[in-house]
Amino acid sequence: MNTTEIKRMNTIERLQIMEALWDSLLYDESEIESPEWHKNILSERKRKIESGRAEFISIKELKASK
Repeated sequence: MNTTEIKRMNTIERLQIMEALWDSLLYDESEIESPEWHKNILSERKRKIESGRAEFISIKELKASK
């Protein structure tokens, strides 16, 4: 399947294909290492939460800020 074929699909079909891909990755035994920058971001967020400096907003507030 190539990009042209995917573009011809309707939205529901594309979402079904996407879901099937995610499911196949979920049960894949191979490990994919997270990149170092991702670990750094998570560590920083954890430090902010633990120190009380983290700020949280609701999904509604997030959507309104766009």
